[in-house]
Amino acid sequence: MFVQLQSRRRRQPPWATLLLVAACVAMFLWIVAEPASGRGRLLSIWGTVPTTLLDASVPWQTQLSELRFARLVTALFIHADWIHLTTNLLFLIIFGVPTERALGAGRFFVLFILAGALANLAGAWTLAATNSPIIGSSGAVSSVVGAYLVLYPRADLGLVLPLGFFLEFVRVPASLLIGFWAVLQILFTYVGPAFGAVAWWTHVSGFLLGIVLALLWRPGVARRARR
Repeated sequence: MFVQLQSRRRRQPPWATLLLVAACVAMFLWIVAEPASGRGRLLSIWGTVPTTLLDASVPWQTQLSELRFARLVTALFIHADWIHLTTNLLFLIIFGVPTERALGAGRFFVLFILAGALANLAGAWTLAATNSPIIGSSGAVSSVVGAYLVLYPRADLGLVLPLGFFLEFVRVPASLLIGFWAVLQILFTYVGPAFGAVAWWTHVSGFLLGIVLALLWRPGVARRARR
């Protein structure tokens, strides 16, 4: 007797997301291992310093030789403290894994690096007179959130809400939560916690870039899903 068995294609692990998480953790451990006196220098070297990046008096040959624009990318992997790191990585894992599976590892890398770098550039432009470095993967992670919204517009997210002495698990439309988060980012660009010290426009720019790139890639994603 011959029995037909349905074959299921095994999903590949989200290695792009895991690699980005590992890179952020490794960079953070390297900076933490440095003496406290040298950490600020490392942040200035590898972070995006608006006054340095947008200094028109410096010849472009010097800017290229010093790889100033490359710091738009290196800044994505630098974080100030554990809270900054874990918050970004938590969002990256939650939204990055399904987004990578839809886009594929190659497009996901382009989304993270390109949108993150452009978001840092937008943040540097809005804080052009600031000497403090812009660091963290917030802009890149925001682009992943924007792409997730386009790719999974009807998805639900699970929330655990404290109700008195009990915890209640509820499902909420992802579009509602992400929309609320996006509105907060826009409000925080003008007033909000750590206003002036946080590059909120980096978050907003990354989110919008993620939406645009996901819309451009959506036909290719559909063809990839059919295959």
